[in-house]
Amino acid sequence: MGKYRGSRCRLCRREGVKLFLKGERCFSEKCSFSKRPSPPGVHGTKDMKASYYALQLREKQKVKRMYGMLERQFKRFFRLASRSKGVTGRVLLQLLERRLDNVIYRGLFAVSRPEARQIVRHGFVLINGKKVDIPSYLVEEGGVIEIKGDERIRKRIERNVEINSKSRSVCGWLDVDKENLRIKVLRLSEKEDLPIAINEQLIVELYSK
Repeated sequence: MGKYRGSRCRLCRREGVKLFLKGERCFSEKCSFSKRPSPPGVHGTKDMKASYYALQLREKQKVKRMYGMLERQFKRFFRLASRSKGVTGRVLLQLLERRLDNVIYRGLFAVSRPEARQIVRHGFVLINGKKVDIPSYLVEEGGVIEIKGDERIRKRIERNVEINSKSRSVCGWLDVDKENLRIKVLRLSEKEDLPIAINEQLIVELYSK
């Protein structure tokens, strides 16, 4: 699978919103977006009126980059949402939030989604007692996620929880046991639970053309 290897701070500047892609740095004075919120490139400071298609595209790119996905994988999630019962946009956001790497990030066990993916890929995660090493795995309602590893990995997670607790809180749809490093999905997430405003209807309209 392809992987984006460019500057993550550049992505935030391009989308005009802080996507929190670099963990602690995003909350510090070193954050590039805080220093230069204008889009990257020599034309970044020009004030241009965007077309409706451009708004749709930017919204899709923002969400795709926030969850660390490439186009092919993101489109697969949209197709899954469109075939599911319910409002497509709402279902899409729920599917994205149910990704294992995202749940670990939302549960404060990782300072960023890239770190959460690393934790999953290295085999430190159990779901309902079974080892899962696929970051895009969709966690079901009622699912229990546990961290299993040596003292080094446990101390790393505990440090992440301590750092994250200073800048963000646990989502209401998760129950986090910080002592035992356990996360339980209480319910499916809602749009109101998202810390970043997302207009999912623009994404639906873009892919429905």
